[in-house]
Amino acid sequence: MAISPADLPPLIGESPAFRACLAQVSQLAPLDRPVLVVGERGTGKELVATRLALLSPRWDRPIVKLNCAALTESLLDSELFGHEAGAFTGATRRRLSRFEMADGGTLFLDEIANASLAVQEKILRVIEYGTFERVGGNETHRVDVRVIAATNVDLPALAAEAKFRSDLLDRLAFDVVTIPPLRERPEDIPVLAAHFARGLAREMGRGGFPGFTEGALAALAAHSWPGNVRELKNAVERSVHRWLRAEEPVDQIVLDPFASPHRPPAPTPAAAPSPPLAASAATGDFLERVRAFEERLLADALAANQFNQRRTADALGLTYHQLRHHLRKHGLLRGR
Repeated sequence: MAISPADLPPLIGESPAFRACLAQVSQLAPLDRPVLVVGERGTGKELVATRLALLSPRWDRPIVKLNCAALTESLLDSELFGHEAGAFTGATRRRLSRFEMADGGTLFLDEIANASLAVQEKILRVIEYGTFERVGGNETHRVDVRVIAATNVDLPALAAEAKFRSDLLDRLAFDVVTIPPLRERPEDIPVLAAHFARGLAREMGRGGFPGFTEGALAALAAHSWPGNVRELKNAVERSVHRWLRAEEPVDQIVLDPFASPHRPPAPTPAAAPSPPLAASAATGDFLERVRAFEERLLADALAANQFNQRRTADALGLTYHQLRHHLRKHGLLRGR
């Protein structure tokens, strides 16, 4: 059964960098080998993984997805490899593993760098031998699964620091698909923006999308898009939604939805605590250290009370005149 273009995930772009990436995906998809997809957040790693699966001989078999960053180590272990009843508190019944659910098909492991070293070792065993045991069980299960993993970090650097298993990296990196960030494919920004805008216009029941003005396109082109295609989609749809003159081209791009004159101020960082006496820069004999400690204590109390001497005296348990005596003694008295 042939796959129609509508079955494939919408990976849109005309830039040479993006076309080269898609060509690599098409060439790699038929090979029954693990693949590592690398890209910044929002570049479409899951879409690329889905395309790899749908263009492979396993296209009509299950495509199972799991985000390794969304679960604790124990939960990830249980999700990936399943568990037997009674394996741990709350395990009242047997649970099939994601590997079993994906048997004959593809398992996509997003954010693979977040898996613990112990879980990585078990993943490696399934890739190499096709076998595993459920948590709390002794029976060996055999599966036939193609693993596609994704990350937005430098796995070779993590492996060099012993924070990622080098042997697992070797197996996953049969070939690596690196998705170019949006800032490196500027030709695709207006194409993607028009696609997202038309989609939202249809969803809102508008007759069509009249396009963007030159100023709006310039604003799109000037932004660095740290969130890549996902951020672009949000910004375009937000701008179309807020643009009330539906028959006219969109002229204003809303990049920051939090921008408002009524936005609450950012919290003030807490003042760093004073270093303990042992770490003080004060030097000298005992009396000199006591003098330095008193001066620091007075200065900190004044600053904490915005240099209001009466509040500072109350905070230190002193009378107003006692405080002024100590301030004068240490040269901290201001004004009269």
